[in-house]
Amino acid sequence: MRILVTRKLAQNVVEKLKAQYEWDLDIWDFDEPIPRDELLQRVRGVNGILCLLTDKIDAEVLDAAGDSLRIISTMSVGYDHIDIEECKKRSIRVGFTPDVLTDSVADLAMALMLNAGRRIKEASEAAKNGQWTYWRPYWMTGYDLTGSTVGIVGFGRIGKAIAKRLAGFNCKIKYYDVRRDEQAEHELGVEYAELEEVLLTSDFVTLHVAPTKETTNMINKDTLSKMKNTAVLINTSRGSLVNTEDLADALSQKQIFAAALDTVNPEPLPSEHRLYSMSNCLIVPHIASATTETRNKMGLLAADNLVTGLNNQPMPKEINI
Repeated sequence: MRILVTRKLAQNVVEKLKAQYEWDLDIWDFDEPIPRDELLQRVRGVNGILCLLTDKIDAEVLDAAGDSLRIISTMSVGYDHIDIEECKKRSIRVGFTPDVLTDSVADLAMALMLNAGRRIKEASEAAKNGQWTYWRPYWMTGYDLTGSTVGIVGFGRIGKAIAKRLAGFNCKIKYYDVRRDEQAEHELGVEYAELEEVLLTSDFVTLHVAPTKETTNMINKDTLSKMKNTAVLINTSRGSLVNTEDLADALSQKQIFAAALDTVNPEPLPSEHRLYSMSNCLIVPHIASATTETRNKMGLLAADNLVTGLNNQPMPKEINI
């Protein structure tokens, strides 16, 4: 078996792969993504690929790999970087790593809500820059998460995990999803609403939908105009959900109070982009699953998917194509 691993991974993940003694491992042993021309060269004749969401696995790559390629395992919950339709045509099985990152992503979403609502970025900069002179009763006032209305757009694993965390903040929770979940409504005390109502009535809106043609730029000039001017927008899903320039306009014109983004479009966002200079916008570099525990679980699950798939066994987590 010939295997291509497209990034430097933790030693325990590498050891799990090396335990398959009959495998010939080719590891791009660097923190930087494998260059496209290197990927196209190294993929020739491989039986399996362990990749990341930064690796575009499209028809060109699949053509370069040839008929030998049987398994693709991505160390991510998202798989929009893989041409699933082409994989289906070629009978290539695809594994991914959901579930194991649910809690870390939900935790970060909560952190972003609190940070943006309470103006932590702006307040920290003010203290550092000498603006903290004396106590002022209305200086740096933000908005409470406690007792607020929170809109969760996309009510899958992560959306539900956030709802559980918000229970401790005594929030009214509204959710929108293409599928209503009445059982979850009963268990979590949440209320289903159409997207427009969620946007109109929520103090915090947090995005957790999959990137599709339908969800691309779902947060745009029109939808932003429906939100409260005191509202906070959180995105830990995909940058493609939000029209970046429309959001920048809305923030600069105070159409919404603040935004906190773990994912942006394009990614990475150029360092000179105006969003970075806005005091009411907090951007972190796609770190929602970046805990040691979670990344270890993701790596090991990606390895398990590859091992079981190439041994003609059911993968622990396989995309149904």
